[in-house]
Amino acid sequence: MMPLIRPRRLRATPAMRRLVAETRLHPNQLVWPLFVGEDSAPISSMPGVIRHDLTSVEEAARKAVDAGLGGVMLFGVPDDADKDEQGTQGWLPDGMGQRAASAVRNAVGDELVVMIDTCLDEFTTHGHCGVLDEHGGVDNDATLELYGRMAVAQAEAGAHVVSPSGMMDGQVAVIREALDAAGHSDVAILAYAAKYASAFYGPFREAVSSTLQGDRRTYQQDPGNRREGVREARLDLAEGADMVMVKPASHYLDVLADVAAITDVPVVAYQVSGEYAMIEAAAERGWIDRQRAVEESVTSIARAGADIVLTYWALELARWLK
Repeated sequence: MMPLIRPRRLRATPAMRRLVAETRLHPNQLVWPLFVGEDSAPISSMPGVIRHDLTSVEEAARKAVDAGLGGVMLFGVPDDADKDEQGTQGWLPDGMGQRAASAVRNAVGDELVVMIDTCLDEFTTHGHCGVLDEHGGVDNDATLELYGRMAVAQAEAGAHVVSPSGMMDGQVAVIREALDAAGHSDVAILAYAAKYASAFYGPFREAVSSTLQGDRRTYQQDPGNRREGVREARLDLAEGADMVMVKPASHYLDVLADVAAITDVPVVAYQVSGEYAMIEAAAERGWIDRQRAVEESVTSIARAGADIVLTYWALELARWLK
């Protein structure tokens, strides 16, 4: 007896598969992370990715607009000589992050959503996301005031979205209060709500010239904890987050789906440097089909519940989608 129900009918041709696809990617849901320093330089552990200077980041922003991307995420990378224990360059008007945001806004205006990382790790000599106490631990509450200053400086430089990524308790509420008090009530907050202490951040450390001493396990989440991701997202939502993020993406799809199920704000996922580097390395050796692997990896993140995906392939993927 032949089968009555044949799901394969809806897979028969490329046109049919496109018609019935449940998850569809579009360039405007992609955000391109960009590193910006004084000088342009390649990042050896992330083939195809560079650290921009202020001129080349303007050109990158124009390319992003032409490709139809939704936004860019800026990471300011100061020279080592400009770092200190407080991360002062993070909130000074002429800090690298603020200069990058101004350059991009001057280049593309409101044609692109300009997001910026709101964290001190790139700017501190010890490489941690906050100031240290007398015992060498990160002082959560002392760090919050500095995040508020940093967010205001970034807003004044032109950022549409500030993005606290340090996993300090209470960071969203403090930043919201600081922004509103400074007249920036229209600047949105993308909270890195569920950010795990992951091994997949390795290449990123090269990209931002990290000087990290020790690790971040006292403030980033344990990779084994799933329910905690939802708890962190709920707390950020209660404090006024406009969007919430899960990071990394591909190895935390369960957490991403959980967070998407409990929130009515946009959910973001960050496909991090290690995820990028692994696919690039395997493709370079001929072990996988690069384009198919890239498309599949980003589609899986959207399928799990991400409305917005940060990916280093954003520009290339947008061109493929078009």
